[in-house]
Amino acid sequence: MRKPALLILADGTAFKGRGFGHPAPSPGALVPGAKADGAGEVVFNTGMSGYHEILTDPSYTGQIVAMTYPLIGNYGASPDWNEGGPEKGVRRKIIKVSGFVVRELYEGLVPPGRLRLEEFLAKEEIPGICEVDTRRLTLRLRDGGSTSGLILGLPEGFSDFTREHIDRAEKFLAAWPSMEGQNLVGEVGTREAAVINPAGAPHFALLDYGIKNGIIRELVRLGVKVTLLPGGAGAEDVLSHKPDAVLLSNGPGDPAVLAPQIDMSASLIGRLPVFGICLGHQIIGCAVGGKTYKLPFGHHGVNNPVVDLRTGKVFVTSQNHGFAVDEVSLPKNVKVWMRNANDDTVEGLYHEKEKLMCVQFHPEACPGPEDTKWIIGEFVRCAGEVGS
Repeated sequence: MRKPALLILADGTAFKGRGFGHPAPSPGALVPGAKADGAGEVVFNTGMSGYHEILTDPSYTGQIVAMTYPLIGNYGASPDWNEGGPEKGVRRKIIKVSGFVVRELYEGLVPPGRLRLEEFLAKEEIPGICEVDTRRLTLRLRDGGSTSGLILGLPEGFSDFTREHIDRAEKFLAAWPSMEGQNLVGEVGTREAAVINPAGAPHFALLDYGIKNGIIRELVRLGVKVTLLPGGAGAEDVLSHKPDAVLLSNGPGDPAVLAPQIDMSASLIGRLPVFGICLGHQIIGCAVGGKTYKLPFGHHGVNNPVVDLRTGKVFVTSQNHGFAVDEVSLPKNVKVWMRNANDDTVEGLYHEKEKLMCVQFHPEACPGPEDTKWIIGEFVRCAGEVGS
């Protein structure tokens, strides 16, 4: 029988459940100000499937993900679905989330060659908690905003949690940093440059801030040569590879604190076509002189509608972000390309004169609908005009 576990939020709200995967830390192991398994910003994801891609997406670094769909794990886990990019020069866990929260954990058979979800989390040493009232949790996050949280394991010799256990967890969370102000790019991505599809064209320099494999796969499918560069690469390093264009990838953390990446991007705009996806979009927003801000609970799911303001068409998109570009802060020559149909936030930008385009959502999906894969094709077409 599974041991009792708690998901505790920073305000002291506790959600009862049972642990699965890697054992969650017990109260006695918590040290305020130190890192711990199963701790991070708690966000909810509205996808009905795609949990494997969500677990392995580097953009979820530092976060505990709660799935709103009630049954999770029914088709297992396969390495073919891993979304973490080729991290050369470093060894990191395949699962990027800090913890995983589900209502009902599927425990039946899965197809041959796949791991059960519980086995996958245990292998990667990631704590999970099931039998949680995820509806109540989602309403709490929607109404009160995303917050720090901790999956807490029951100490040996206890049949239930005591007030002292809860107090220790609350003290630990009081010292846990907010996602605002966190630079997490150094915790993801490659450490060494790598060339992918060397005979391809045009040639993209791809800055890896936590790249998803789906983006690389789509570029290669379109025939692109990709030079994958570490997230700390500077402008001269990028130019030394003589690319036709630059693509800034997705990734975790607060874009506003990424001064080197913002300065690098600003120095390349006008010299090369510059494109961005998710965090890359936010970096571009800052590079042109704009600002970003923290969303109350972010957009995490595969059913987010956006409107293309140039055509009036609506697309359903895959999204995972907690920050947004402040439209009011943008210069006049940078225009809003895409807008979120639910809350009017900026979902895409373009420059009136320079070859500059970016989107907040994930056009490559993985998981999610493929309505907007054409956008990566637009990036390639624009770069090809320069390289031809």
